[in-house]
Amino acid sequence: MVVAASVVAAVPDASLRAICELAAPFRDFGDTGDLELELLPGGASTRRYLRVRGPKGQGIAMYAPEGAKPEEVSSDVEARRWPFLEVRDLLESRGVRVPRLLGERCSVGVLLLEDLGDVTLAEALRAAPDRRRELYLRAVRDLAAMHRALATLPESSVVGSRAFDETLLRWELAHFVEWGLDARGLQRSEAQKSGLDAAFDQLARELAARPRGFVHRDYQSRNLMLDPTPGADRDALVVIDFQDALLGPKSYDLVALLGDSYQNLDEDFVAEMIAAYAHAAGLDDAAHADLRHEFDRLTVQRKLKDAGRFVFIERKKGDPSFLPYIAPSLARVRGALARLEREPLFATIRGLLAESLPEMR
Repeated sequence: MVVAASVVAAVPDASLRAICELAAPFRDFGDTGDLELELLPGGASTRRYLRVRGPKGQGIAMYAPEGAKPEEVSSDVEARRWPFLEVRDLLESRGVRVPRLLGERCSVGVLLLEDLGDVTLAEALRAAPDRRRELYLRAVRDLAAMHRALATLPESSVVGSRAFDETLLRWELAHFVEWGLDARGLQRSEAQKSGLDAAFDQLARELAARPRGFVHRDYQSRNLMLDPTPGADRDALVVIDFQDALLGPKSYDLVALLGDSYQNLDEDFVAEMIAAYAHAAGLDDAAHADLRHEFDRLTVQRKLKDAGRFVFIERKKGDPSFLPYIAPSLARVRGALARLEREPLFATIRGLLAESLPEMR
């Protein structure tokens, strides 16, 4: 077995043994030395990934290192499947293309999944920017189809047990304040602090009152893969990183996709894609207008949270790779606030942020 030193150092022994056991079908019969393991770059979560190759196949091993958050791999309900597995099975049962499950050793925090290659939507857009419109049209139409397919949920679904309620929405805004303002040393008066707190209280309360449905929570260009299956449609996409799915306003997923900090999408393009989603979802003109208004309001909440999160990841996890995306995140907020400037709440938020946050001026 070919195992790099970085793999040995990073992967717990029990996880490594489980990965090799699950990958047995990739080996030649009787040969235990013909597997190659490659550590893959991780994202913002504590989950880690390995590519496992053998003469008869390959897959992606997902494992939970020591210190992983319990919700990354486990459930608080005894004998219940991991949220990742439960949501994966639910999506697959409703016709959503997700990675196939090849094996699991939940007792040691290991899964073996279909290897989808390395071409995310983000990578495809970088390599072929002329395909941007067709790929995004596919992404928004797939999103509308996913929302329709998940309009009803099993009574015991983990998705239905959690939601973007007022508490969670407000926590994310507080996360921005802690890391996007205070941790960056941006000075604010007591009046500014109390004013922003009151405005964020109102924003969280109003967003929590919106109708809720299935929300992926992070439906963006790094969490959509081009389907490598031979014979698959050229634009076919596979949904990944779905384990945090919950109930919330459906436009939240549109904000994640079209307000993506990793992509530079102009307002005309965003409006076209929102219209394409509305058409695919069967919305009339009034519902389309309501969707657009909700999109801008959620953009303020989501992208402020992102800006704070990127600082948190750098300060707490020692990963500065997300710092360049703070400015694009705040640019999305600035654009949404400009479109909402006639509403007193958003005029207040815009003014308070501009007093202390250079990117909002």
